[in-house]
Amino acid sequence: MQSRMFAAALLAALTLAATAQQRPKITGISHLAVYTSDPAATDHYYTAIVGAAKLPDPENPQGVRYALSATQFIEVLPLPAGAGIDRLDHSAWNVASAEAMRRYLAAKGWRTPAHVTRGADGSRWFEVLDPEGNKVQFVQPPAHPAPVSAPNAIGHHIIHIGFLVHDRDAENKFYRDLLGFRPYWWGGRNGKVEWVSQQVPDGHDWLEYMLAAGPGTGIPAGMTQQTLGVLDHFSIGEVSVPDAFKLLASSDRLATRHDAAPKIGLDGKYQFNMYDPDGIRLEMMNFHATDKPCCSPFTADDPAE
Repeated sequence: MQSRMFAAALLAALTLAATAQQRPKITGISHLAVYTSDPAATDHYYTAIVGAAKLPDPENPQGVRYALSATQFIEVLPLPAGAGIDRLDHSAWNVASAEAMRRYLAAKGWRTPAHVTRGADGSRWFEVLDPEGNKVQFVQPPAHPAPVSAPNAIGHHIIHIGFLVHDRDAENKFYRDLLGFRPYWWGGRNGKVEWVSQQVPDGHDWLEYMLAAGPGTGIPAGMTQQTLGVLDHFSIGEVSVPDAFKLLASSDRLATRHDAAPKIGLDGKYQFNMYDPDGIRLEMMNFHATDKPCCSPFTADDPAE
């Protein structure tokens, strides 16, 4: 009897260890969490201009979610003391299983919390730091996410997020080597690599390294809040950015800092930038390129609506 119990326990342990070595699916972007110094102005921006649905925050009772769909949103948090010019709290990715992801990272030697946290909406999530100290969340959405009504949203799919990165190789050890993100495109000006995009392993949303600083970590001395807000950004996909721009302009929804007009970026895609009251950039971007991209070809399929 004891030998059978021992064999069963050993089998269970081996199964658990084998499961921990398998990375669960990372299917796309969950959200970007940002700070606000003016909640009323930020609320107007995300509801009246962006057109997102305002919802309670199941993770943080002091926060607010501005949802574009049932599984993608911008989380807005109160500006903490000592934040300086920083307005980014964390990025977050949807995964098939938060607990399996926690075990996978722990088995690979990454520092993880002892357990996942359960949100008030039934979601599960946990948080780690990437090699440069950026906070990263892995979110398992609820089994049956509540529908979101945002009929006036300028788009319903966050196709990429980006933030300040110093060391491309160091970050790749986490996002590419450990998490399995795949190359998508890279580009820059004057022969310099400034942007490096890599898609999630089990979808087409992507992360963009904004390589605008020298060696080290953190926010460079002398960087302004406006410049940092350009780097720390998120992008909403559009079938036609020019058409979306015309809609915003015709309905008086451009009462915020923004580009003069849409333009085609170096990646060959139409884009148009707007900024929230604290300077976080929203980049409306076409799903597909209309011109040939500079610097490198696209090496994976584009996201879709």
